[in-house]
Amino acid sequence: MKFTEEHEWLRNDEDDVIVVGITEHASEQLGDVVFVELPEIGTMVAKGDEIVVIESVKAASDILAPIDGEIVEINEALIDDPAKVNSDPLGDAWFFKIKATDPSQMDEYMDEDAYQSFIG
Repeated sequence: MKFTEEHEWLRNDEDDVIVVGITEHASEQLGDVVFVELPEIGTMVAKGDEIVVIESVKAASDILAPIDGEIVEINEALIDDPAKVNSDPLGDAWFFKIKATDPSQMDEYMDEDAYQSFIG
């Protein structure tokens, strides 16, 4: 797994398909998640594009595309049960899968030890 400064996690699934979610730290900061808006499958995104909207009882947040690529799958379970983001942020509550056009962009991000130091 790799981690961004925006508290997203990335996991290389297979064939340069990257699974993206938010960290436990981020889900705790958000509070109870009540709504998740996911991108459409087939959407081409560039690193830094706002592609997911999360609303909690505290605030609304955007998830940015961590890499360039095409959205190939979304986690539709989050639409019906957004609270999964709080109960299992590193597991069942992934947001989308993206087919990376440049998988080397993953190298820019932190490993788990660096991320733990970052959130300190």
